[in-house]
Amino acid sequence: MKDVKAPASTSYRESLISSLKDLEHAADYIGVMLELDEDGYNPNILRSALEKVVEARKQLGNYSLSAQQYHEKLDKMLAQTGGNEILTLIEFLDALGYRIAVVPKDEETNDASD
Repeated sequence: MKDVKAPASTSYRESLISSLKDLEHAADYIGVMLELDEDGYNPNILRSALEKVVEARKQLGNYSLSAQQYHEKLDKMLAQTGGNEILTLIEFLDALGYRIAVVPKDEETNDASD
């Protein structure tokens, strides 16, 4: 019997992308990437997480041109500045005893505003 194994990183990535198709899971995933930890905040990790969420949305077929434009703008900002603005906001809110939470928009509210 021959043992065939897929590369772990590929199967993990595919599994992660698949799980990010769920709006709640994707929101939690982005939220975790925005939290401060003992190493601080890493804009490259946030950029990578956003790329994975974008990939999941593209696979679902609901990734709008508007979302693409905002993502490109944000990705460029994170690449150029390291996300200093985002880090400052996160640190400021942390100092006040708050944290940023990412939640899916209520679809009924979203439909009503269109």
